[in-house]
Amino acid sequence: MTIEPVAARGLSDRELRWAGTMSGHGGPAELPSRRAHGASSAYVGWPARLRREEREAVEDATLAPGATRSRDGGDRPRFEEADLYRTCFERDRDRILHSAPFRRLAGKTQVFVFPDDHQRTRLTHALEVAQVATAAARACRLNVALTEAIALGHDCGHGPGGHASEDALTPYLPEGFDHAVWGADVVLGPANLCRETSDGIRNHSWSRPAPATPEGEVVSWADRIAYVCHDFEDAVRAGIVTEGVLPPSVLERCGRTRSRQLGAFIEGLIGGTLSTCHVAMSEPLAEALADFRECNYERIYLRPSSAAQGAAVVALLRALVEHFADRPNLLPSVGFPGVDAGTDAAVRAAVTYVAGMTDRYACQTAVAQLGWDRGRLPRAGVSL
Repeated sequence: MTIEPVAARGLSDRELRWAGTMSGHGGPAELPSRRAHGASSAYVGWPARLRREEREAVEDATLAPGATRSRDGGDRPRFEEADLYRTCFERDRDRILHSAPFRRLAGKTQVFVFPDDHQRTRLTHALEVAQVATAAARACRLNVALTEAIALGHDCGHGPGGHASEDALTPYLPEGFDHAVWGADVVLGPANLCRETSDGIRNHSWSRPAPATPEGEVVSWADRIAYVCHDFEDAVRAGIVTEGVLPPSVLERCGRTRSRQLGAFIEGLIGGTLSTCHVAMSEPLAEALADFRECNYERIYLRPSSAAQGAAVVALLRALVEHFADRPNLLPSVGFPGVDAGTDAAVRAAVTYVAGMTDRYACQTAVAQLGWDRGRLPRAGVSL
């Protein structure tokens, strides 16, 4: 096969320069480049290869006494050989980051269904939680890779439409639908994560038992810190509240901006942990965070329009579950083996499928397959 030189194809100067960075296209680069740039001068020296075992030894010497150590391939449901360079928790973080459930968080409600360009999604929330959690973990000499893995995966079990999906899906499962447990055991189960990572994801919610590791507890705090601050900022942008409704404790100790609030709460978590030798928030900041969260519930999450939005989400998701439980042959063949209509297995398969949908896909499916009237769909706005 002969490839026509790019110069003969009427391409723009930019396209010609881009093609010139590749071999076989008539450009100057006839051999694959061993450097990222032709004029590269970045110097590393002759580094000694630092294998995983040596990095684990560094952990043993530098992490806090109670921090979780990475050892070998990790304690996984299914045995795996250890990686040559990455620790077991770094592998967990990478698996979550590259997973389809993590990518789908970009299309799932944080607080606002169908968010605008500036409002958070579940994906941006997970990234902000990871930043808060790793900042605290690094300062307290905890395992940063484990902390980040838990933070990135902590909401992968959420259904579409925010927490209203838990109300919608709970009646169909004997154990109920808890996004934390569902995320660890069902959604991320195939990733064969380490026991400590799964535990942190399963128990990040304060309604669950305490995580087994200090890194898991840090993520629990980071989750609350992040959503309290950024949900309020999104509500201000949406015109739902003003900064004037912030409790006095927040204004006095944390300020009016998300940046200052995050900084204060992170410092409170670090200071409380270092002073008590347990994962804890300093008392003044813990009080401010509790007041801030209560303000959000009263002013944002529990507004009448939010309740109406949540009811619309519940109706939509239950209609979808019942549709697919009665017609399991419509479920994708990959990941959903054949089950009989109306059985418990069909219901669980339907819940699994619907819970994995993004907000937009759930709405599109209801219109296309159920003939759902568009006027009944959840509208852009707050849902809890």
